[in-house]
Amino acid sequence: MIRIDGQLVSPGAGGVYNERMVKGYRVWDPFRSKLAALCMLDETIDLTPSMRVLYLGAANGTTVSHVADYVEVVYAVEFAPRPLRDLLVVAEKRENIVPIAGDATRPDRYAPFLEEVDLLYQDVAQPDQAGILIKHLPFLKRATSGPDEVSGPEQVSGGAGGPTAILMLKTRSVDIRMTPEEVFSGTVERLREAGLLIHKTCWLEPYHHDHAAIVCGIGDR
Repeated sequence: MIRIDGQLVSPGAGGVYNERMVKGYRVWDPFRSKLAALCMLDETIDLTPSMRVLYLGAANGTTVSHVADYVEVVYAVEFAPRPLRDLLVVAEKRENIVPIAGDATRPDRYAPFLEEVDLLYQDVAQPDQAGILIKHLPFLKRATSGPDEVSGPEQVSGGAGGPTAILMLKTRSVDIRMTPEEVFSGTVERLREAGLLIHKTCWLEPYHHDHAAIVCGIGDR
């Protein structure tokens, strides 16, 4: 990941959403992008040229466009018609974005268009956010090796390595009757029950309130 003067940037052509440019690079604003926020909070998070990414909840494609600047291909799934139209415009200018009109709760409907990926990224703000991630695990490559699981859900750091799943948890979309901490703990436990190893977690403050990032590995399946 490229940083210039403390700012996260990506190397592609600008003009996607009137983003600022610095020394020829696109500024990736952590206040607009949860993935950028995670990268600012944990510099071990990385995107590499050989990576294939499945991005759930692509919205209008702004964050997807930055991811595409770094990786080989991004399969970008979006369901809502309005942001999907914007995503299609973004994909016209970046040939490594594969836009998919689909409901992330029904991956069986677009499975024929996918292949196994190195990074599964889930940013769909629905009540069953963990369930959506789990449904897409068959598209994540099998791990050959990787670090052990962290001991608890507190903020940690360290490289995940290998095929990785990232859940951007919007706690208020899961159950507003529960505290963000309760939602977070319950989500982590559910991911563990699905066989995932929790490599790192962190709240996305000060960029996004009541949002947490959960970075997982699939281990042996």
